[in-house]
Amino acid sequence: MTSIASWNINSVRARLGIVEKFLREEAPDILCLQETKVECGLFPKAMFEALGYTHIVTNGQRMHHGVAIVSRVPLADVRQYDWQANGEARHVGVTLPSGVRLDNVYIPAGGDIPDRNLNPKFGQKLDFFGRMTEWAGALAGAPTVLTGDFNVAPLESDVWNHKALLDVVSHTPIEVDTLARLQAAADWVDLGRHFIAPPTPLYTWWSYRAKDWEASNRGRRLDHMWVTPALKEQAMAHRVVQPARSWERPSDHIPLVTEFSF
Repeated sequence: MTSIASWNINSVRARLGIVEKFLREEAPDILCLQETKVECGLFPKAMFEALGYTHIVTNGQRMHHGVAIVSRVPLADVRQYDWQANGEARHVGVTLPSGVRLDNVYIPAGGDIPDRNLNPKFGQKLDFFGRMTEWAGALAGAPTVLTGDFNVAPLESDVWNHKALLDVVSHTPIEVDTLARLQAAADWVDLGRHFIAPPTPLYTWWSYRAKDWEASNRGRRLDHMWVTPALKEQAMAHRVVQPARSWERPSDHIPLVTEFSF
């Protein structure tokens, strides 16, 4: 059995305490982090290594973006793709001892205006998805786990109010359609909805702006874990760790954890 977790931590050094709490309590074999906000040389390896996560790969940059994979099992074939074609640190991939590929991605948020002509950041987000879709189409059935912060909540039950958010970046029709093309490119299985079927609400992000995030529960499912069809039957369980949103100095995202039989 192998457990893989994913979490947009919104600065790994600022929230190292809750990362340690998560690892001690949940003990996944592998943790994929997004928005680490730290250069590779300054990544806080000591805590991870002390807990047995001695295999660490990072793709970071100062103050912004950044992704990392920390693992108790060896990691090989480290790769980094610049799907935005601008040098931002938003992807790192590895191959696990089982031969399964694991790709960890932090997709751009896309700014506030859902129009590429008025908002270049939105166009960059769509182009990022376009390059990912080309990559996915070339996987040729290779057993792959794709996880991270996709910054899109595709289903009506993935947001607190579908109608209110149709014009809000992360749930607009063009983003939902773009994500669907990526999913179709490799026939990805969305494990969140494989295990927790709609219309059950499922969220992984709540804004810091809410005075009481739990009471208002205005969430969105921005974080995902997908697998190629070859791995569908090896995914044994999937869950979100919602209590983490209330931990001291929390991220606005919560972790996902999937148990696999490989």
